[in-house]
Amino acid sequence: MKITYYGHSCFKIESPAGSVIFDPYERGSVPGCELPVGLSADIVLCSHGHGDHNAASLVSVSGAQTDYTVETMFCWHDDAQGAKRGDNLIRIVSGGGFRVAHLGDIGHMLPETQLKALHGVDALMIPVGGYYTIDAATARALVDRIEPAVTFPMHYRGEGFGFDEIAALDSYTSLCSDVEYVDGDSYELTSGEGPKTVVLRLK
Repeated sequence: MKITYYGHSCFKIESPAGSVIFDPYERGSVPGCELPVGLSADIVLCSHGHGDHNAASLVSVSGAQTDYTVETMFCWHDDAQGAKRGDNLIRIVSGGGFRVAHLGDIGHMLPETQLKALHGVDALMIPVGGYYTIDAATARALVDRIEPAVTFPMHYRGEGFGFDEIAALDSYTSLCSDVEYVDGDSYELTSGEGPKTVVLRLK
């Protein structure tokens, strides 16, 4: 399975089962990030209605039948049951021999039932920057409970991109002993690897 990162919380997965884009963002909504023109996929999944996560209109959807199944889990965008920022949807996409989970803008530790549903996924996309989402320490605690094969940090401040108020990537990677930095924006996920943290570089 090929996993491509387009910045902020936007990823694309591609396998013989089809293609999925998670959380495309509106033009100008994320400082220093620009969604490529002409993105296409079989499915687009958005975690919530904020402009930096719900620009499905910028993706050309093929409408083709895929061999993926999509599970959706409800959670909150904050630690006050949505009182600050509303709700958030976690997506678990299964197909092509892999289970991939995208946590959107999760804002709290998950209950045991949801942790069990996520346990052992092959790839986990998780926000780590804090302020609008969980912070690095909570993200690390979630990863330790979920035990994914490969973790992809997202929603952080990088060199020249991201919101000023959220933390830099090293707030999370400093808590990890298994970081692999990829010189590019895509990664080929294979069976039986990990556990490790993979950081993709924006082109």
